[in-house]
Amino acid sequence: MFPLSDSIKALRKPYINTFIIIFNIIVFFYQLSLGSDMRFFIFEYGLIPLKVFTPLDIVPLSEKIYPFFTSMFLHGGWFHLISNMYFLFIFGDNVEDDLGHIRYFFMYILFGLAAAATQVIMFADSGIPTIGASGAVAGVMGYYFIRYPHATVKTLVIFIFFVTIIEIPAIIFLGLWFFIQFLNGSTQAAFGAIGGVAWWAHIGGFVAGLTVCLIRQRRYLRG
Repeated sequence: MFPLSDSIKALRKPYINTFIIIFNIIVFFYQLSLGSDMRFFIFEYGLIPLKVFTPLDIVPLSEKIYPFFTSMFLHGGWFHLISNMYFLFIFGDNVEDDLGHIRYFFMYILFGLAAAATQVIMFADSGIPTIGASGAVAGVMGYYFIRYPHATVKTLVIFIFFVTIIEIPAIIFLGLWFFIQFLNGSTQAAFGAIGGVAWWAHIGGFVAGLTVCLIRQRRYLRG
């Protein structure tokens, strides 16, 4: 299933969402310009769980902290970048519309940090860099899941030779997406696999997004 558009029209221009997408693209092109040095760049600015728990006399505190921020703007390839930015394009404008420009920027970073922390906790012994915006994007999707339960997503469905476009309720589309992340993440953890897709970053980001939205809705009802 691949989302094409959603039924909610944003009332405000998604300036921050557009900026985040453009910034990720610029960083990716910078990565490509490094050539063979890109691997060292990824290991420097990607988030390596093992470094986080390494004693301070070996890894300085600054080198433990900044990868939590820098890693969410790095990508491992064209598909990684395009898929993340496309999902952000589909769902991010509405979340920015609801939160406001400045608050959306900080919430996006918060979702990314929550995603990174979840991955680090789940795979503390991993020496493989975790990179990508998918955790932060998952947070945006989690917020959307709670905020716009009646929205629909125009979706391209491909099953072997069967191809069609259908309208799927957003709560089903995003709920199914989260279920797949949780299923894959649980399998990954059960078998102790530490490479590949950072499923638990997706899970952590999504849960952070829906939690923030639930808190905001509760405050709104009380206010």
